This record gives sequence, structure tokens and C-alpha cells, in this order.
Amino acid sequence: MDLPLKLLFFYVSAVLMSIFLAFCIILIATTNEYPIIMRSKKEKEFVDPVTGNAILFPSIDDEPTVKLSVIVPAYNEEERVSPMLEECVEFLEARTKQGDFTYEIIVVSDGSTDGTVKVANEWCSKLGVDKLRVLELETNRGKGGAVRLGMQSARGAVLLFADADGATKFSDLTKLEKSLSEKIEVDYLKKSDDVRGNLAIIVGSRAHLEKESIAKRSLFRTILMYGFHFLVWLFTVKTVKDTQCGFKLFTRDAARLCFDSIHVERWAFDVELLYIAQCLNIPVAEVAVNWTEIEGSKLTPFWSSVQMGKDLGLIWLRYLIGAWKIKDQKTKID
Repeated sequence: MDLPLKLLFFYVSAVLMSIFLAFCIILIATTNEYPIIMRSKKEKEFVDPVTGNAILFPSIDDEPTVKLSVIVPAYNEEERVSPMLEECVEFLEARTKQGDFTYEIIVVSDGSTDGTVKVANEWCSKLGVDKLRVLELETNRGKGGAVRLGMQSARGAVLLFADADGATKFSDLTKLEKSLSEKIEVDYLKKSDDVRGNLAIIVGSRAHLEKESIAKRSLFRTILMYGFHFLVWLFTVKTVKDTQCGFKLFTRDAARLCFDSIHVERWAFDVELLYIAQCLNIPVAEVAVNWTEIEGSKLTPFWSSVQMGKDLGLIWLRYLIGAWKIKDQKTKID
């Protein structure tokens, strides 16, 4: 390489490095190390549709009072949420008849503008507010923001978040529960009090369906899928093949630690969540579940992939330079 080319390479490299360093400085200066979770008075309450009374949600910092909480984030899911709840309630109610099983469902309407809240409240009237509550967000936060506020309002010893589309069969919960019992050596269905102090996350996975899904997808969507998986592996999570399946089970303490620290509130929140778990050495297991594509997805393949790719890069960079930090286990688990 002759001298002019070497000088050009040097100057270009210096300019690019200067731009990168300036960008990092701006990120550090304009970013909060820990997430600021805004929640209006209305969002701290649920309404009993029978009496019209507003009741304060509990906190995830409180002691659990039911065995299982199911968090259902829903944005304009008027058509799809009812079939999902029907399957979910049928499964859970069957359990209550077999023993001392207790549960709650929290439907989080993420600023919905359709009849999602009306449908959810009809279910609430039918089941009662001890079993189903509606958390109505005043503005759209994104799926991650909705799941976080639902988790932080839950009463369960164990917490599940499940997508409102019902793409995963709810009966597959038993597979996740079996894996959880193996991880923490406690069966929460029998000894829910003993779950306290244990950390684990069980991730429902569609990775085993990848070959079948590729056969049905266009080449473009297949390239986007593999590109996203590569970026997840490169920047954040290396031990989970399917980070995006909306069917994940948490111990209460694992949910509290992870959701206290996530910054991303939209589609890539699952990745940051599992990255945080990885940094905190929280045991994570991946379990194959049944999955059916349901019409009505809010994702636009290309633009959603661009957004998620950008989020992945920024998640990696912000944690790398210390712009974002993780609350550790010094937040006591007694």
C-alpha cells in the first residue's frame, strides 16, 4: 500500500473512530442507567366491572398469594383474545377442581383503541376479579412495557406471560412447569412457598419447528429470520435458540430482577430480558412447545426486522459502554 492510500486509510479510520466515540459519549450522557418506569394513577388500579370500584394492584415486591399468574399483553386484540382466554381458563379451571390450585390472569391492554378492554372485562365479570383483572394502559407502551407492568402487578409464586393470539397451546404449560421443577428442585403446584428465593426462567421454543416454517416462508422472510438469529447470537444471547416465543415462565424473584432492569419496551424486549438473565446467572431452560401461526400479527417483516436489528445493536453497545446497568441480586431475596 503506497503512502497516499495509507494516509487516506488512517484519516478515514480516525474520523470513523471519532464519530463512534462521540456517539458513545452522547449515549452515556442522554441515557438513564436504570429504566424509569412511569405509571399513572389509573394504571395502578383495576376496575371491578360488577361493582365499578377501582382497586389498587398489588406489587411484585409483596408476598405471593396465588400459585400462578398469567400475564397476557394485548394491543387491539378484540378478535383473538377471547379464544385464547377460553382455552386458558378451561385449562386452569380444570386444575382448581383437582386440588388447592389458585391462579390469576392479568390482561394488559396496551393502549388498545378497539374493543379489547370490553372483551376482557366481560371475562372479568364472568370469573371475578380474584381470577381475572384488566390493566388498561393509557398509551401504547409496546409489548415489553405491557408485560413488565403486568408482571409487576402480579400475585403469583410463578409467573407466565402468554401472547394474546393463542398461537401456543396453553396445555404446553405442563412442559414448562416440569422443566421449572427440575431447575429449582421444587414443584410449585405442591409447595409454592418453597419457590421463594429461587431463580429460573423457562422459555417456550419453536426452534424445533424451524425446518417446517422455512418450507412455508418466502426466501426473503427466511433470510430475515436467520439474520435476526445471527445478530441475537452475536450481540446478546448465545444459549437460547428462540428468544421471541411469547410463552415464558418465571419464578417470582427472577421476574422481579429481570423486569426491574429492562429498558426496551417493544419487540426486542425478550432479547434484553434473556441477556439480563444471562448476566445475572439466572438458570434458563428452553422447552419445545406446539405453535400455530394465527392471522392478525402486528409485525411487518421487513420494518420490524430493521427495528429489532437496531435495538439489538444498541442493547449490546449500551451495556458495553455502561450507559445501561443491571440491578443485581443485592436487591434482597430473603
